[in-house]
Amino acid sequence: MELDLELISFKLCPFVQRSVITLLHKDVPHRITYIDIANPPEWFADVSPFGKVPVMKVNGETVLFESAVIAEFIDEATPGSMQPKDPLVRAKNRAWTEFGSAAFMDMFELTGAKDEKAYKKARQSLIEKLDWFEEIVEGPFFNGAEPALVDFAVAPLFMRLELLNEKCRVYERDEYPKVSAWSDHLMAMPSVRNSVVEEFPQMYRGSVKMRGEYAATLFCD
Repeated sequence: MELDLELISFKLCPFVQRSVITLLHKDVPHRITYIDIANPPEWFADVSPFGKVPVMKVNGETVLFESAVIAEFIDEATPGSMQPKDPLVRAKNRAWTEFGSAAFMDMFELTGAKDEKAYKKARQSLIEKLDWFEEIVEGPFFNGAEPALVDFAVAPLFMRLELLNEKCRVYERDEYPKVSAWSDHLMAMPSVRNSVVEEFPQMYRGSVKMRGEYAATLFCD
């Protein structure tokens, strides 16, 4: 199937990044249109039912939304499936993808914390999710030797965690050997490294500084 794919994005969105990683890993031709999500163009309301990104235009007409849906479409429409063959394992992967989305929400609360209490609450919730991941991940990737869509869904979380850990320990890597190894394997993949704009680290820390009065004192000095 020959596809004309346009991904509508903004530069800091972890959910868009999931789609980009899948496109890059599978070497699928595409183009990205960046918008300011805080001040979107008028046409955006006509293509995004929820007013969110990612949104993907397929062949200039059909619009897809929701990151997991987009990733599965890319995978199913191109050679070389990245989903488990076993339907039960595939369902398990989908469930843990949603769990990863909840971890993103914890991180959003953590980096937007206005005071120590809010920071500690969000951090505790995130740590509890890392505890679950430490138990469930097979290693070196989620299902074992080969990456799958669930890995690409969680990779943006690890990228941001590593940036935050450079300034202030959100989690102790030696307490999470399987999670840390999983993160390292994902961060070493070209499709993950190249899934963000060059200025992403500076932009991410800038967003923390703008959003989180307390978090900014930890991560943005």
